[in-house]
Amino acid sequence: MFEPRPHNPALAATFILCATAFIAASTLMAKALGGDQFGPALHPMQISHGRYLFAFVAISGAVAAMRPRFSDIQWRLHGARTFLGWSGVTLMFASVAYIPMADATAISFLNPVFAMILAIPLLGEKVGPWRWSAAGIALVGAMVLLRPTPESFQPAALLALGAAVFLGTEVIVIKRLSAREGPLQILFINNLLGLLLSSFAVAFVWQPVTMTQWVLLAGVGLAMAAAQACFVNGMARADASYVAPFSYATLIFAALYDAFFYGAIPDAVTLLGASIIIAGGVLLALREARLKKQ
Repeated sequence: MFEPRPHNPALAATFILCATAFIAASTLMAKALGGDQFGPALHPMQISHGRYLFAFVAISGAVAAMRPRFSDIQWRLHGARTFLGWSGVTLMFASVAYIPMADATAISFLNPVFAMILAIPLLGEKVGPWRWSAAGIALVGAMVLLRPTPESFQPAALLALGAAVFLGTEVIVIKRLSAREGPLQILFINNLLGLLLSSFAVAFVWQPVTMTQWVLLAGVGLAMAAAQACFVNGMARADASYVAPFSYATLIFAALYDAFFYGAIPDAVTLLGASIIIAGGVLLALREARLKKQ
């Protein structure tokens, strides 16, 4: 019988921060695939299919090596989680093809706010003033990085907002699953169902893929597999409302990747937004550490 992981907020935050680094990397590669740098631009659903295909291959290798015993599979929760995750990822990949990655990331990663709000009625979690304050601080940092301009409200920005809604709801389903099943079981079934769903969808938009694009698609899938592993382990060790604000670190990694690969040096606004986000995460971590001692 599956035994829930012990409550460990510090380790949970570390897992979530690692997940954000991988998520930002996958978004960067998806943006390249959505452009014409390495061949004809790929449709977002084709990029999403590559993400599930290679993630499933990687996770299947781990399952074959570790041979875990799967039991008490929550098929309804897995189905809901897969649909929400596939929808959110596909919308995110679509948005970065039309608007700057920093803007799309900032908008889509409002999902921790949706996750925190939904954790109250769906998970019965109590969100006190400290957690609301930390989430609010992180949200302010996200808004600073967003740099509200007329371009931010293009129709493509609504794709990123839709991604935030789907991914925020997915967080709640992941939390329910992590209390009932092991991380590897969750990852394997999710990516199996995601591969089946994305394979059906991609049949309508498939186009030839260059060798470089295949490499990037593999990179997207492997990065997302690593991100999922970190995220599920983090969610299993702390309340969803606690770990959610740490997801904003994706914005920081997105800015760093932009600087390294595209020479986009972060300006004062980027540094200010990143600092505010970090402040929110530190405030939350310190509060949880104090409560644990008490």
